[in-house]
Amino acid sequence: MSTMGVVAIGVLGARGAMGRAARAAIDAAADLEVVAELNRDDPLDRLAGAGAQVALDLTHPDAVMANVEGCLRRGLHVVVGTSGVDGPRLDQIRRWLDDAPGLGALVVPNFSIGAALMMRFAAVAAPYFAAVEIIELHRAAKPDAPSGTAYATAERVATARREAGSATLDDATTHTLPGARGAEVDGVRVHAIRLPGLLAHQEVLLGSPGEVLTIRHDSMDRSSFMPGVLMAVRAVSSRPGLTVGLDDLLG
Repeated sequence: MSTMGVVAIGVLGARGAMGRAARAAIDAAADLEVVAELNRDDPLDRLAGAGAQVALDLTHPDAVMANVEGCLRRGLHVVVGTSGVDGPRLDQIRRWLDDAPGLGALVVPNFSIGAALMMRFAAVAAPYFAAVEIIELHRAAKPDAPSGTAYATAERVATARREAGSATLDDATTHTLPGARGAEVDGVRVHAIRLPGLLAHQEVLLGSPGEVLTIRHDSMDRSSFMPGVLMAVRAVSSRPGLTVGLDDLLG
């Protein structure tokens, strides 16, 4: 049970690499406390029984939505660091939150502050170039492609270009193998690479005749995600409804 003034946190996916790193970061913070650790098949009722106020989901795309729904029904704020929470899933979380006034859900495609800035810079630059493509590179064990970061970046880039009235550049490719030009997210091409030795990396390439701007972010260690994790679990209870990404927290 948490002491006065300390945020009580339940970690879902506590045995995973991100879960272990998050536990260590929370343990080192005087204003936060892990009161419950859940892994596969552990009942969500353990969170409420331990006095958790915030659930931090670091599980798997196949499990995350049931976890979010279950935590909100139990009166917990939720921070989601699990990838694969895209547009339709965000819409579903909004509907659940409509039935849970006062609760907050903070869905973070990437906890790295550098990655949040990379996404912001890409959206600022996108209207000034004729075309944009994204290359994301992750560890071989990552279950989803494209990554949540790449998906969110593509949506932000596409929105920025629409709002600026940027023309769409037609793809002149006429002969190709399926998938060679990558996936398409809101009109933006996204290419996913999976290799041992990688952790989390992304390039946004913006091109116009005669020039190319590349915005790249690299996370070489999970410690790069921990400042964002701490920021999110501290902030979520003061943000009713759905918040996506760290942008609003950064100001």
